[in-house]
Amino acid sequence: MAKPKTFFVCNECGAESPQWFGKCPACGTYNSLEEQISIQSSVDVPSRGGVSSWQSTQTNGKSHAKPAKARASLTFNQITDRQIARWESGYGELDRVLGGGIVPGSMVLIGGDPGIGKSTLLLQVSNQLAQKYRILYVTGEESGQQVKLRASRLGVSKPLSVVNEEDVTVVIETILPIDPDSIGADLYVLPETDLEEILREIDSLKPNVAVIDSIQTVFFPALTSAPGSVAQVRECTAALMKVAKHEDVTMLIVGHVTKEGAIAGPKVLEHLVDTVLYFEGDRFASHRLLRTVKNRFGATHEIGIFEMVAEGLREVANPSELFLGNRDDPAPGTAIVVACEGTRPIVVELQALVSPTSYPSPRRAGTGVDYNRLVQILAVLEKRVGIPMSKLDSYVASAGGLNVEEPAVDLGIAIAIVASFRDRIVDPGTVLIGEVGLGGQVRSVSQMELRLKEAAKLGFKRAIVPKGTKFPDLNIEILPVSKVIDAIIAAIPHQELTVDDLEPDEDE
Repeated sequence: MAKPKTFFVCNECGAESPQWFGKCPACGTYNSLEEQISIQSSVDVPSRGGVSSWQSTQTNGKSHAKPAKARASLTFNQITDRQIARWESGYGELDRVLGGGIVPGSMVLIGGDPGIGKSTLLLQVSNQLAQKYRILYVTGEESGQQVKLRASRLGVSKPLSVVNEEDVTVVIETILPIDPDSIGADLYVLPETDLEEILREIDSLKPNVAVIDSIQTVFFPALTSAPGSVAQVRECTAALMKVAKHEDVTMLIVGHVTKEGAIAGPKVLEHLVDTVLYFEGDRFASHRLLRTVKNRFGATHEIGIFEMVAEGLREVANPSELFLGNRDDPAPGTAIVVACEGTRPIVVELQALVSPTSYPSPRRAGTGVDYNRLVQILAVLEKRVGIPMSKLDSYVASAGGLNVEEPAVDLGIAIAIVASFRDRIVDPGTVLIGEVGLGGQVRSVSQMELRLKEAAKLGFKRAIVPKGTKFPDLNIEILPVSKVIDAIIAAIPHQELTVDDLEPDEDE
């Protein structure tokens, strides 16, 4: 078999070149040529002349018109219905972001920063799936012994079958005694980066699930470019996708991310796979967020929340408790909002600090909130409420570092800023839901019933919401408002000083 020919294509104008140049000969863009493989088709494609002659014979008046007949396409009635039973991964948070479980034959791409816990999560999921299915864990970044050491630390109880790279023999290394009833449902580890060897092992072992850690380390020998390049990542992913669809093998693929936070490689990589998940989190915090960006079998923008402990990743059953502050000892400048990530409502505490500026232009900083919306809310408070925000530094943060960038948290941001400016305490039993308009209006938001149910479940007594929305009959007091100033009056009641407040403390 002849070696596939390679050529170079400009990713800006699409011009082809037989060799690599630092500058595209067609459009003049620097460093835009990418290597691609010339695919030889098994079907002879007619030339333009042949196509024209074929069209002329079809339109010739002497030829007899043939009835329309499909060669390979099918109607919906001809396609047989097939009930797909999803597999439970053993982790409810992962099943949530996948849309209810793992779809057999699907391809899932998981990206995240280095050290965030991608390999840890997939090894724990592989251990859970290996109780019922045959799993192949392909690692290109660690040896078999390193994977076994990590598995021992995580408490993986399934026997690890490590495929030796030298003599291609299977060496059984057990952590716990093998259960005779678990024959055919094992966890195999393959330290390999050659795509052809990985495909041979998949064809020989026939696993139900194959984990590729990571796609940037896998290389196709027919390509001369280095592993991790655009051409290597694209061709390797396309080959694995073909095996996943034809052999009904579920693929879980780890992808590296760039310094901007996007998955490294071409954007077509995300178009090829069925599901794209991002593993997010602050390396200084213990919680991790698994967010759905694309899902062909479920809703997008769902999140699953994990906590990193000594034994690996652990699910967080009630995430609202993680992002709520101490409600027994409230502080000035805090407000409680209900944010929705997909179909999951999460109660989050917002904290604001306002202080006089010592610079010609005031500083604005937001952690976990959208900066542009923060600046917009500050302008509304100055224009519509009369607070001189142009002379004040403003800092807003969400508890736990959770990103809450939807418009439904605008009212909570505004109330927290006003409470910090007035040095007042918002009632800790009140939640704020609503979008702030440029005219000072409080606009309605989506999924209001879901948000109110979550607030009532956590014991909140009042909810300040936009006026004109139908509300369910829940065990919570509803205060509808139409203007930001009305929300401020309802959330921050006038607090007068008493005689006791004027007396000095005993320790002074």
